[in-house]
Amino acid sequence: MAIVEARRVTKLFGEVRAVDGIDLIAQEGEFLVLLGPSGCGKTTLMRMIAGLERPTSGDIVIDGNI
Repeated sequence: MAIVEARRVTKLFGEVRAVDGIDLIAQEGEFLVLLGPSGCGKTTLMRMIAGLERPTSGDIVIDGNI
């Protein structure tokens, strides 16, 4: 069972697309690393998973709860 799942997650800030249609599945016991250049949306994705930001579209499911 997935502990964290992002389904087609997009985040817009005005007309700037910070995250564009991300899909992510993290299973129990997995260790994941987000790698990418500055400004590619890593922190924005983590803020959405933590509940500090809401996705513009898509769903983030944590332990079965949207």
